[in-house]
Amino acid sequence: MPSPRHLEELVSTTTEKPVTLITGGSTGIGAATARRLLDAGHRVALTGRDEGRLEQRVTELDASEDLLARVADAGDWEQTRSTVEETVDRFGRLDAVVANAGFASPGTVADGDPAVWREMVLTNVLGPALLIRAALPALKESRGRIVLVGSVAGHVHTPGNLYGATKWAVTGLAENTRRLVTADGVGVTLVGPGRVETPFWAAAGGAPDSPLLSADAIADAIVWALRQPAGVDVNTLTVRPVGQPV
Repeated sequence: MPSPRHLEELVSTTTEKPVTLITGGSTGIGAATARRLLDAGHRVALTGRDEGRLEQRVTELDASEDLLARVADAGDWEQTRSTVEETVDRFGRLDAVVANAGFASPGTVADGDPAVWREMVLTNVLGPALLIRAALPALKESRGRIVLVGSVAGHVHTPGNLYGATKWAVTGLAENTRRLVTADGVGVTLVGPGRVETPFWAAAGGAPDSPLLSADAIADAIVWALRQPAGVDVNTLTVRPVGQPV
């Protein structure tokens, strides 16, 4: 995983500070990734749906010149498009996007609550596609990178799990997107976390009684993918805690 010194060296080799836009950036993996990038001298744009949490994160990050935060729904096209445009207007470029926003609902397709399924599908599946659509022109110009935060649940079937089905869709979207943009010099990485200790579990019905990764561990993997040398495209990273069997 990258050390702060290596990240500082990466920034020093560019004429401008790199710019990354992260959805779902007010808590968990998104917030941890933002902190690592800001500490390394990058500029960061964050989105989140909860204004209070987002304001708290901005206060904690304390990086007013290098940080842009906007309340936005990842599954809404106009909000996503305007956030990308504002990021480019503010910082003059866009080098990477991290499609991190997502959530799960408890239960299965046999006993879960259909009232929350639509929002979950829109956030988890449509959201990354909208971010790619909005950011691609700027990423082609910078020959940048796309990181999609998937899940081990997008590689391993779980009986009746609709959340898992949304992450299988993200797995497919990553490779479909790679084939679309690789000739333009844009890299695509799918990061598939195992079980991670984040607020994600509150909506999913509670954390499992098993080993959990920290959000920082997944942030390290994301930043490692972002800092690969030009011409290197790391496509899939699966990161489980030791002790998670599936």
